[in-house]
Amino acid sequence: MYLPKHFAETDVGVMHDLMRAHPLATLVTHSPDGLDANHIPLHLDASAGPNGTLRGHIARANPLAANPTVNRKILAIFKGPDSYISPSHHATKAEHGKVVPTWNYVAVHVHGELRLIDDRDWLLAQLHGLTAEHEGGLPRPWAVDDAPADYIGKMLGAIVGIEICIDRLVGKWKVSQNQPAVNQESLIAALDGQPMAGLIRERGLK
Repeated sequence: MYLPKHFAETDVGVMHDLMRAHPLATLVTHSPDGLDANHIPLHLDASAGPNGTLRGHIARANPLAANPTVNRKILAIFKGPDSYISPSHHATKAEHGKVVPTWNYVAVHVHGELRLIDDRDWLLAQLHGLTAEHEGGLPRPWAVDDAPADYIGKMLGAIVGIEICIDRLVGKWKVSQNQPAVNQESLIAALDGQPMAGLIRERGLK
């Protein structure tokens, strides 16, 4: 990922927060046919390893699960808020016109090694953790134990666990840090109510 210094995020805690808030990752792997991408919700265990560990599951029918004995280097991409930035939203457009369109975005790239886990107890614990995380804030949260045990057993047989020990994290917060304060202010006003406005305010106006 192209990463100018002023857009780089190096705080592991900040990157972990984005991964938790936007857990649907794009998991990029090598396959016999070339690069492959799967979109998979991944649960972060920040306490496992210096950079954390990701856990999830895939369908047993997924070609990614074809060889459980092979460890694989992977790239998992977590994408946060993004927004098209129009030249018209820059205050300096009226001054000199030297502005062009761009796109602001936030992303974390996770580098690590994929391990496939075909273990019923591990899978059941992973499902409980993933469900608790995403159901916890709902008025009537669903739990794995709400479903019949034989049904859950059948579903467990159709999936394989995945675990990624994170070797390296790369964060990019492209949120108009390269613009003068007057343009950051006009962008915040133009994007009022959108998450990107808050990110520009948080990272800019210094």
